[in-house]
Amino acid sequence: MTTTMDVRTQKGVKAQTEELLQLVSFTIGQEEFGLDIQSIQEINRMVEITRVPNSPDFVTGVINLRGKVIPIIDLRKRFGFPPKESDKNTRIIVVELGDMVVGFVVDTVREVIRIPKNITEPPPAIIAGIGSEYIVSVAKLENRLLILLDLERLLRDKEKQQLELTK
Repeated sequence: MTTTMDVRTQKGVKAQTEELLQLVSFTIGQEEFGLDIQSIQEINRMVEITRVPNSPDFVTGVINLRGKVIPIIDLRKRFGFPPKESDKNTRIIVVELGDMVVGFVVDTVREVIRIPKNITEPPPAIIAGIGSEYIVSVAKLENRLLILLDLERLLRDKEKQQLELTK
């Protein structure tokens, strides 16, 4: 979500306008990521996931969410992180990806955060770990970096078609 914040002087004249991003931050391993809150439908505790034969390797399976079957993607696998057992902090972030609803498994959800857009910058040309094709920008916070992800780029068209078949 992008909002605009007006900063007014004592005389009531608008001094500057700053665009704000409203994000949900989450972790995978030691890395912190952010997604636009507008694209998130809900955040759930980990539930039992039904495996689907012949699905892409990063697809853990499917869950029944209030009568709707949705595919679940393990972002650890998608980004090449080592596997980790689910624990009490593991969450499923349910997002709308075009006309499809998908769940992403993450290690923890940290917070909802509002940051000025001007503290973000494009990702460096070479990024160790995850490929820059998934990254919109990097936010420089006081004591940490927040990697902002592009939901549309997390799945290629062919992969979206494969996910449709898993339902």
